[in-house]
Amino acid sequence: MKFLEEGLVKVGAKAADAEDAIKQAGVLLADAEAVEDVYIEAMVQSFQDNGPYFVLAPHIAIPHARPEDGVKEASVSLLQLKDPVTFGHSSNDPVQLIFGLGASSSEEHVDLLKKLTMLLNKEENVNQLRTAASYRDIKTIIETGESK
Repeated sequence: MKFLEEGLVKVGAKAADAEDAIKQAGVLLADAEAVEDVYIEAMVQSFQDNGPYFVLAPHIAIPHARPEDGVKEASVSLLQLKDPVTFGHSSNDPVQLIFGLGASSSEEHVDLLKKLTMLLNKEENVNQLRTAASYRDIKTIIETGESK
């Protein structure tokens, strides 16, 4: 399982729009060899077909596609945007933290979401993730969040 490791996190990114942000979060997964390139397009297609259903909380999106769309290893990436973008969600826009999720089974999907939920259910952690200036800051927030 690859969970927000250094190569999976990009801080201070710029995205033109929601689709660009989803692609960038997916590229982080692909570059880490956790997913195949086709998975990135599947994530974008899912957004086009189903709308912003994965914008689960204010400022937070967790785009994903199905395991059969090219997942090699359970993984989570983070694209932290310098300037938030609109995903079209009625109450949780704009989005600044995009967690790309790749799970090769429903069990892994649940495990990854549990880990993310533990981190994101504290508003303080979310605020710190939004303002983090480096991977080191993010790593500290994750380690502190997991130990509480």
